[in-house]
Amino acid sequence: MPKKVDHEARRQEISAALWRLANTRGVDGVSLRDVAAEAGISLGRIQHYFRTKDELLLFALRRINHEATARITQRIQALKEEPTPRAVLRACCAGMLPLDAESRAGLLVAAAYYSRAVHDPALGAEARDGIPKLRDFFADQLRLAAERGELPPERATEGEAMLLIALSDGLASYVLLGIHGPEQALALLDRQLDNLFGTER
Repeated sequence: MPKKVDHEARRQEISAALWRLANTRGVDGVSLRDVAAEAGISLGRIQHYFRTKDELLLFALRRINHEATARITQRIQALKEEPTPRAVLRACCAGMLPLDAESRAGLLVAAAYYSRAVHDPALGAEARDGIPKLRDFFADQLRLAAERGELPPERATEGEAMLLIALSDGLASYVLLGIHGPEQALALLDRQLDNLFGTER
């Protein structure tokens, strides 16, 4: 009887190979043949699942986002009692930083995706769709904080939400480049949250 192949598991395996390569040598010069060698399968098998490198990058990005969401959810659930909007925002922003090897590899893949997406409207659609949703979620948390008297009402805006996202993205890049370490990035994030909420932790 023919062996049943778990196609989703195989895609995850290929994506994991790309992550490993991203962590050791970057993604720009990596070909599908390189990914096949890292995964221990043939190039033809890779192309059965991903016809191009861009298709693989897009799949990997979606996996990165899924796993980042899972990490952030775990952090929020680990907080004592009902988390405040500030605690939720801090967990989300921290989850966007490369604080360990896994998140670092994921962000390196994401960086390669974004550099290609700038010149490819189809690839860029993923980011264009995702960022507004994240902005709206952050803005909802800021409005909730204002309703609870934890944030000046004039700071509960979509603009402030975007500034938090931009700060997290910038800090992530600086950690990848070695300009800041993870602890310094978290300290700068906390400083901005102090400034936003108008209170010391």
